[in-house]
Amino acid sequence: MNDPYPDVYGARQAAYGPAAHPWLTPVLPLLGVWRGRGRGQYPTLEEEFAYEQELTFAHDGRPFLRYEARAWLTDGTGAPLRPSGRESGWLRVGPDGYVEALLSHPTGIAEVYTGRVSGSVVELATHAVVRTPLAKEVTSAHRRYTFGDGVLSYTQDLEAVGQPLSPHLAAELRRVSEADG
Repeated sequence: MNDPYPDVYGARQAAYGPAAHPWLTPVLPLLGVWRGRGRGQYPTLEEEFAYEQELTFAHDGRPFLRYEARAWLTDGTGAPLRPSGRESGWLRVGPDGYVEALLSHPTGIAEVYTGRVSGSVVELATHAVVRTPLAKEVTSAHRRYTFGDGVLSYTQDLEAVGQPLSPHLAAELRRVSEADG
C-alpha cells in the first residue's frame, strides 16, 4: 500500500506529495537532509569538541515541519568517536513568520521554543523547558539558523547546570538530498 500522505523533503517530490501549506513558504528552503561539521564548547567543559551532524526537515502539507537531528563526536582527523546529541520534533509556522518549535531529547529534556523567521534567518528562544528527574538541569536556550545557497549554519546558546546563557554549538551544514529520509 502506498503512503497516501508522504512526507515531502523538497521540490522534487511535489509531483507525488502534498503541496506545502502557504505559511511554510519562508522555511521551505530548509526542506531536505543536511550534513556538516561543528564545534562545541561550554563553561563546564575543559576544552572544545568537534562533531558532525545530520538534520532532516520534511512536511506533509500542514503548517509544520518534521525535524530530526543526530550528531556524533569526531577526533582531530574527523573520524567518528561516538554518538552525541540527538533530538526530534516539530517546527510550527504561523502567519507573518511566527515560529514555534517543540523538541525532545532522549536525555529526558523537552523544549518549547518561540521565535520568528525573517528572510533567511530563523531565531528561536525557549518558552519552556521540561525535564525528567534524571535529566541534567537545562534552564533556557537560544538558537539561530541561517540558510541559503545550499548552506545551513546555526548557533546554539545554552543556560544549564548553574551556568549563564553561554555559546554552546556552532555548525555549518550542506544540503545532501531533498529525497532521503
